Formats: sequence, structure tokens, C-alpha cells
Amino acid sequence: MTTAAESLRRPYLETNSDAPIAVEITRGGMVESVHRVVCAIADAGGEIVRAWGDVDRMVYGRSAIKPLQALQLVETGAADAFKLSQSQLALACASHNGEPMHTDRVKAWLKQIGLDHDDLTCGPQKPYHVDTADAMLRRGEVFTRYHNNCSGKHSGFLTTAVHMKETTKAYNEESHPVQRRNIATIAELGGMDIDDTPRGTDGCGIAVFGTPLQGLARAMAKMADPSGLGETRRDAVLRIRAACAEHPELVGGSSRFNTDAMRAAGAKCLMKSGAEGVYCAALPELGFGIAMKADDGNGRAVNAVMEALLGHYGILDGSQIDTLKDRYDRISNWAGTHVGDIRIAPSFL
Repeated sequence: MTTAAESLRRPYLETNSDAPIAVEITRGGMVESVHRVVCAIADAGGEIVRAWGDVDRMVYGRSAIKPLQALQLVETGAADAFKLSQSQLALACASHNGEPMHTDRVKAWLKQIGLDHDDLTCGPQKPYHVDTADAMLRRGEVFTRYHNNCSGKHSGFLTTAVHMKETTKAYNEESHPVQRRNIATIAELGGMDIDDTPRGTDGCGIAVFGTPLQGLARAMAKMADPSGLGETRRDAVLRIRAACAEHPELVGGSSRFNTDAMRAAGAKCLMKSGAEGVYCAALPELGFGIAMKADDGNGRAVNAVMEALLGHYGILDGSQIDTLKDRYDRISNWAGTHVGDIRIAPSFL
């Protein structure tokens, strides 16, 4: 088990990053930019299968750990008590686009548990989905907390609090039982002591906590292979995985890499992106968990690395990878002309 003291020895960014160049951005005949990525792949036994860079570095999991945060929704009995659907479990893991398919479900969910918009602590947000945002502006509508990309996660937290007869006030703060359960669950799954690691606040107002990157990989490996877990947690893992595989459009939305990759992979991959270039995934067929962080926080870097790993491990076939590349790895100018590419560095894999 990694101790807090050991984890704190290496802040994420050091004077000379040892993170390898993982992604190249080309334009014409030249590499114009590069991205460095630290990445760990673990198995459910806790072994690090592969590592790129210093995987003991401290990171905030951000939204990449939402499937782990959603476990308590099932484990506490809240999901069954309120008869939550698979779509609601998927939405609890979401960083959604704010499309009607997301916001309508959040509204109905909060009504189902006797709460409403004002009970959410996440701030109002312009939808990521451009067409939705433009249509709202034309109608003179305001962006609300329902449109916050994390409103599904917050609905899950509130559902758990209501079921456990806990206050719904300040449910986003670290001292609240909901957040204490989050920290305890992730620490246990990752084999980590994170009681004294750095703390912060996420964009949606939820408390974030520092974890070694390799610990997140180990936690995700338990999501990939929960056979060694107790029955209650094993059931929660399988239900969360199944929900995200069934409803990838609710985890992200239209024209999102994460959604399109999960739709192609089906039950073979649970994956979730997070702010500042964090990405986590579980590969059930291999029993592997993946966690990565781009040094510069750029999401395009970790998308490209995740895409490459899905191809490398046979989770997606060549045609599926080509489809993702066509959608997300082409750089075009304002006229729509293909002028460059986002590609994995030759030496990375």
C-alpha cells in the first residue's frame, strides 16, 4: 500500500518531466507540437503491467473517477430503494453534453427523490453541445444547473444522501458522508492511504483529493475484474459497467470521443475522461485498469493514447480505430481542408 508520505514525495510536475512524448501533432510534413503523458496499466492483483513515466505522481482524478464515485449509489441500496434505471446509473457516471436527453433525465430524477434544481450545488453551465446551446440562446433561455456536465453525478450523490437519511446540504464538501465514502472506496480499491494527500475543489464544486496515478489504475483494475471483491461491491461494479455499456450516449453525448469509443467497444471497455487531461478505463476481458495524465492537461493527448491502447490490446479492431481517427484525429482548417493529424508517437508503444 502506498502511504501518503510516499505519495507526497513527488508532486505531479517536476523541474524535468520524465513523462515520455506520447502524442505528436503534425501539420504538413512537420511535427508541430507534442504532448507528454504519464500512464499506468494495472491488473486486479495490484501489479503494474506497464508504466510510462513516474506513475507514483500525485494527480486529481477529476471526472475520470466518476464510475468509482457511482459505486456507493448501488452499494448503499439507494439505487434499488428508488428503483433507478440503467440510464440513471449511466448518468451518474457522466460528464454530459447538456443535451435534452441528459437534462430531461436529471430533472425527472431529482423530482423522483423529492428534490429540485436548487438542491444541486453545481453551478449553471453552457451546454457542451453547440446545437443545444445555440437553440437555447435563440429562445432566450438561460443555462441552469441541470445543464452542468456533472449534474448526473450530483443527482447520484443526492440520491444516496436521501436514502441514508443524511443532510443534502453541503453534500459536495469533503466532510459530508457522501464524500467520505467516495474517498474511502477509492482508497480501498486502489490500495492507497490518501488521508493526508492534497485537497481541492472540482469545477462542479465537489471535493477532489490527490491520489498516485498507479493507485487509480489499480482501482480501475478492480472495476475490470471484481472477482476478488465482496458480493455487494462486485454487484455494484457489474451494474455500473453494464449501465455505461448500455447507455454510452448518456455518459458523454453526441460527437464525443468517450461515447463513440464505448459504443464501439460495448461491454469490453468502461472508460471515462476528466478535466486537465486525466483518463481512466477498465478492460474486463483482460482484467486491466488504466489511468493516465497529460502533462499539459490537454484532452486531445489522452484521447489519442486511449485510442492507441484500445487498438493495441484488441478492444477495438482496425476499422473501428480508423473511424475514431477520422472523427477525432484529423486537423482541419476553417475551410474544412485536412491539414494535419493527431497521432501516437512512434516510440510510445
